[in-house]
Amino acid sequence: MNEFVEVSKAKELLKGLTISPKSQLLPLTQAVGKFASSPIFAPINVPSFDNSGMDGYAFAWEDQGESRKLAQVVQAGSKGDFALEKGTAVRIFTGAPVPKGADTVVQQEWVDVIGDSVFFELEKLTRGMNVRKAGSQCQKGELILNSNTPITPGTIGLLASLGIQEVEVYSAPRISIILTGDEIIEIGQTLQPGQIYNANGPALITYLSQLGITEVEVCKVKDEKSEVTRVIKEALEVSDVVLLTGGISVGDYDFVKGSLEENGVEQVFYKIKQKPGKPIFSGIKGEKMVFALPGNPASVLTCFIQYVKPCLLRLLGNPSAWQTPAYFPIASDFNKKAPLTFFLKAKLENNQVVILPAQESFNLLSFGIADGLVEIPEDQDRVEGGSMVAFYPW
Repeated sequence: MNEFVEVSKAKELLKGLTISPKSQLLPLTQAVGKFASSPIFAPINVPSFDNSGMDGYAFAWEDQGESRKLAQVVQAGSKGDFALEKGTAVRIFTGAPVPKGADTVVQQEWVDVIGDSVFFELEKLTRGMNVRKAGSQCQKGELILNSNTPITPGTIGLLASLGIQEVEVYSAPRISIILTGDEIIEIGQTLQPGQIYNANGPALITYLSQLGITEVEVCKVKDEKSEVTRVIKEALEVSDVVLLTGGISVGDYDFVKGSLEENGVEQVFYKIKQKPGKPIFSGIKGEKMVFALPGNPASVLTCFIQYVKPCLLRLLGNPSAWQTPAYFPIASDFNKKAPLTFFLKAKLENNQVVILPAQESFNLLSFGIADGLVEIPEDQDRVEGGSMVAFYPW
């Protein structure tokens, strides 16, 4: 299948892949930012005992009268393993265990203490007030967290309160980045005629880092068929996802597609009806995913955002991996002639999207200030100012 596919079709093909994410067991404090890979159930009741929600006085509601004899003081951390005698109350503090026989706590602001007696107005109170019952947050065996739930600092606090030390989360995939193009040199070297600096590698590495993916191998390969084939083979052996930049078009030195085929990579799609980034390849080999991206940096980033990023988020367990665009009015008219889907760098200003200059696939200037990408559909050749357009924020 070598025909161009539509943007929507390419995304549907990727959504339909059955590649399963991997999981790992991590200490609680190392799991923040990841997603739970299995449901979590409460191992204990929380609270594990009836305790006071106020600084005040605990007593038995069924006792008659508006005064009680002060029996003793119960602090947070006390065992509270005694029974309240009839006609008495205990001084109690927030979080302290409510003694057996007591069922109500009156806050200290509503109490008068004279000698060893406590006085209050019973009509102002309700039975059971200010008592946190055992299991009122959750009971042992109760579902606490569904799978695919993000682990936030708040989640950490919840799980720690249950005594949970480790949590099973989706693990970040291992990534190989293969840079093709003899013209590419590293930052810090002196440019010679015909050479360009490596922009794709740093851009992809930092984007992956933002997604929480740090296990990344980067390799620069010569424009030789045997070398490209060898490096792809080695990358497929050690990585879950392989990203290539350049060499996927049809030039004399574009060896990537043939090398992928020689390595048994099954094509999902090749070439998309879009601008920038038409020559993009997606494939699979077993549980491995492969994306061969164009060489121009703006095309690389556009294709990464639209196709690679959602697949990686899916492997990370994110249930919202395929981002639904927001819609904003476009600030001015836009015209296009090519029957392609356009992805345009844009900036949000006064709740409108402003299409930026420098939209060429080699040009990164607009990426320096853009807030996201505007999508202009393939069948739309003109968009009038004020019309709503799909916007993908970074």
